[in-house]
Amino acid sequence: MKSSVLTRYRVMAYVTAVMLLVLCACMVAKYGFGVGEDLTFAVSQLHGVLYIIYLIFAFDLGSKAKWPFGKLLWVLVSGTIPTAAFFVERKVVAETLPLVGGARPEPVKA
Repeated sequence: MKSSVLTRYRVMAYVTAVMLLVLCACMVAKYGFGVGEDLTFAVSQLHGVLYIIYLIFAFDLGSKAKWPFGKLLWVLVSGTIPTAAFFVERKVVAETLPLVGGARPEPVKA
């Protein structure tokens, strides 16, 4: 697997997670304080587009890493749960880094 597959997943995981937190803050402002309706709409649309890109990149990574369906589903859904993508991204990187073509092999312990 190429390292670019993992890199673009990582970038979109962070971007999607940050945008979801921004969207949550906008929703609090809109429904809690009655301000920022237009901003909430714009952020929700942007997050939706970015989430679709995240889904494509996560699915691409999962298919190349040959994940089982349950794991793939969890990674795909993590973009909809605030802060979950941060934790899932770390776990995914730790598990898939050895599959990357340019990764250094672990030294053999005697």
